[in-house]
Amino acid sequence: MPDVTSVVFVGVGGQGTILVTSIFSLGLVAAGYDVKTSEIHGLSQRGGSVNAHVRFGRKVHSPIVGDGGADVLVAFEVVEALRGLPFLKPGGRLIVNNLEIAPSPVLTGRMKYPKGVIQLLSSKVDTTVVNAHDIAMGLGNVRVMNLVLLGTLVEAIGLGNIAWGAIIASTVKKDLVDINIAAFKAGRRTIAHHHQAA
Repeated sequence: MPDVTSVVFVGVGGQGTILVTSIFSLGLVAAGYDVKTSEIHGLSQRGGSVNAHVRFGRKVHSPIVGDGGADVLVAFEVVEALRGLPFLKPGGRLIVNNLEIAPSPVLTGRMKYPKGVIQLLSSKVDTTVVNAHDIAMGLGNVRVMNLVLLGTLVEAIGLGNIAWGAIIASTVKKDLVDINIAAFKAGRRTIAHHHQAA
């Protein structure tokens, strides 16, 4: 791994991007990394773009990831992945949730939602497509798709040995601990194609 690893999360307000950033950061700190984070909100209350940057390593000086600076881009929505693509460095990796959320110009009919975005992304960069929405629905709560994506990220960059279960348990509401941990494990399995016992 490089001295400093940079991860950018992009999503739509209300998808739990910020919660995932905070769980990810807490896990990295617990593992002894120097961690810096920053969050940039559009109209994050409802449907605006949100992006969060996490940089970790032995010594991190700045929390901001500039264009071409991210090792991994984690996109919670398809068009946000396209919008976030300039963050990725050459040879970087994209993890994208296979979910389309129509922004207001599409809902009002002023614009059409673009077609073939996943194919376009896959042709440009190393892309892992995750059906996080479907996995979360299968677990019984669509809101945990953020933890599915976190699990995918952790597995993709080889950070599975951190005590994520304890960190998730200390961060989310008590009655949602089990489903969040289940979502996280399901996300890890999307990368580790062999089926571990959950």
